[in-house]
Amino acid sequence: MSILVNRDTRVVTQGITGKTGQFHTQTSRAYANGKNCYVAGVNPKKAGESFEGIPVFASVRDAKSQTGVNVSVIYVPPAGAAAAIWEAVEADLDLAICITEGIPVRDMIAVRDRMKKEGRRTLLLGPNCPGVITPEELKIGIMPGHIHRKGRVGVVSRSGTLTYEAVAQLTDLGIGQSTAVGIGGDPVNGLKHVDVLQLFNEDPETDAVVMIGEIGGADEETAARWAKANMKKPVVGFIAGVTAPPGKRMGHAGAIISGGKGTAQEKLAVMEECGIRVTRNPAEMGRTLQSALK
Repeated sequence: MSILVNRDTRVVTQGITGKTGQFHTQTSRAYANGKNCYVAGVNPKKAGESFEGIPVFASVRDAKSQTGVNVSVIYVPPAGAAAAIWEAVEADLDLAICITEGIPVRDMIAVRDRMKKEGRRTLLLGPNCPGVITPEELKIGIMPGHIHRKGRVGVVSRSGTLTYEAVAQLTDLGIGQSTAVGIGGDPVNGLKHVDVLQLFNEDPETDAVVMIGEIGGADEETAARWAKANMKKPVVGFIAGVTAPPGKRMGHAGAIISGGKGTAQEKLAVMEECGIRVTRNPAEMGRTLQSALK
């Protein structure tokens, strides 16, 4: 059991003929069951061609009708990435995972609002995210597969590198992961911390969760309050950006303290109030989770 993806997922790569799409499709295919899971690519100008045996189709809809894909991963350049997300949504896939960084905010607002107004069922992960991995089953995205180990701890994070850091610490402690999810650092994105916590809460094979946030917005506070009322499993947390000055963007487009809101201290305080065990030291994420399991 896992959340979002597993060995039965069938993946289409949008932007498979570009350098980035080719590289990460290759590395993801080489991981666990990837060879069986990556079954299609999309490039309207190269339909009928193939990449290392993976057929390329003109559209996601064509790929779905001919190969049964249910998840898309998007490596399309920023100018066309929102349109690529909408194409996956229109094809009624279960999940669209957008790795692309630098999509114009206006484009993302338009596509996300359209998804809501039309009541589309496709879940969106990202953009500007590392993707999702169910260890020893399937990886979709850019994370290093070798640091992951199959187990029963979920990881959800706004930061890609901190996802890897938490996973590596857990693995070093002999603690495996059920699924690791990078939700991305853009201000307008799909799945939030609270959505992923809900999925982990309902997953019978996840026993605890590491939740990693960063400055900006109020998503971590929303998730913490939901966890206090609903979560049946221990959650440990870390917030990046304790020393960040207000008004200065730190790394991610969404990592900015504005109007005095969204500070790391504020987020940590709410998380602690809600019963989440937090650490202020990123090197202690694994050990904090280990202590929560005792």
